[in-house]
Parts: sequence; C-alpha cells; structure tokens
Amino acid sequence: MGAGVDPTQMCRRLVDKVGRWEQLFAVADPNLLVLSEDWLEALEEEVVTLVKEQGISDSNQVSQELGLSPAGAAFLLTKLKQEGRLV
Repeated sequence: MGAGVDPTQMCRRLVDKVGRWEQLFAVADPNLLVLSEDWLEALEEEVVTLVKEQGISDSNQVSQELGLSPAGAAFLLTKLKQEGRLV
C-alpha cells in the first residue's frame, strides 16, 4: 500500500460503504445497478490499461490520471492484483 494509507481505516470505510450499498440495492432500480457495475468494470479496465500500456503502477499516479482519491486508486490496484489481472 502507499505511504500514509491506513489499511484498517480503508477496510472500515469499505465495509461501511458496502453496508450503504446493500441498503440502496433493496430499493434501487435494477437499471441503476447495472450502470454501477458497468462503471466499476470500465474504471478497472482503465487502471489495467494505465498499468500495462503506460507503466503507471503508483496509486498516486493512478489517482491523478483517473481523478480518483489515492485510497480509491490503491484499493483498485490491490483488487486487480489479487484477481490476477495485474502483476
């Protein structure tokens, strides 16, 4: 993880957000859910492209390129590495 990133706090925020998403899923229009999934998949592909084609692998660089928070970029990089989509 990048310097200054507290993994425990990041996990807590993620769990809180997942809880909020679950509440929204119960009342959300199914079409909106598909858009959210599509957006996340497109964002993941952008990260993969940055890493593979431009050699950008630092979460701060990814966050600047894509307009994400550094913590969000670090999360995506970690997720993609764990899924085997990035080395």
